[in-house]
Amino acid sequence: MKRFWPLLLFMALAVLLAIGLTLKPREIPSPLIGKPAPAFTLLRLDAAGQTFSPANLRGKVWLLNVWASWCSACVQEHVQLLQWAGRKSVVLVGLNYKDEDDAARRWLQQQGGNPYAIIAADQDGRVGIDYGVYGVPETFVIDRAGLIRYKHIGPLNAQVLADKIEPLLRELQQ
Repeated sequence: MKRFWPLLLFMALAVLLAIGLTLKPREIPSPLIGKPAPAFTLLRLDAAGQTFSPANLRGKVWLLNVWASWCSACVQEHVQLLQWAGRKSVVLVGLNYKDEDDAARRWLQQQGGNPYAIIAADQDGRVGIDYGVYGVPETFVIDRAGLIRYKHIGPLNAQVLADKIEPLLRELQQ
């Protein structure tokens, strides 16, 4: 029996690897879904001296988009956000994550403008940690009661907006 242990161990590892390869990393469920969005108060990047807190948007459906000027995937997402934000269907809040304020402002200018109604500056990344952010960009849909209803990992694109975000927003705004 001892001579079969290596074979059994190899087979078990092969099964675990096969299962792992079928998982979709962008669909990792967040433990925060259905729970209150973590509270915070941060200085705004877009309005000197002012602060933002999720409590400011209680009673509204809104999106929190985590981004940074050093994020290469944020460049491709930004075009979509500019187009989508023009429709003004919900408040789009940017959480500038572990970034320098001047670098973030320059980046917005270089990318064609600011799609966000509000930008909060999370310079030390503590708010991102509270939201379970482990990479940018990430986007959260937050309902009127302040509950996180959906988390998207990675850059938003037209398909994700049309197939997942917009139907959920329509449902939440009814």
